[in-house]
Amino acid sequence: MVDVSIAQLLFVSFAIFSIGAGGFLIRKNAISLLICLELMLNAVNIAFVSFSRLHNNESGTVLYFFVITVAACETAVGLAIVLNLFRLKKNIRIQEANALRG
Repeated sequence: MVDVSIAQLLFVSFAIFSIGAGGFLIRKNAISLLICLELMLNAVNIAFVSFSRLHNNESGTVLYFFVITVAACETAVGLAIVLNLFRLKKNIRIQEANALRG
């Protein structure tokens, strides 16, 4: 079995979070923004589980399930908003969402 150090896991977590944050700042499509947000949440989950493994306790793993639950709720609400935006404006660019303000 390959033993992975905490530094390697945190580097992977940082790399995934950076890709997600960069995509979130650059993209203009609402679906892409949701995907980048999921990448950032998964990077945080990797960090939680790696610190949990380092300290030999299960609190990071329990926190992992809470983050997954919040991510699922966020995705459901986000997709509902995107579907509504598509139904009204026939595209899913974020700039068009500003036109929905009253």
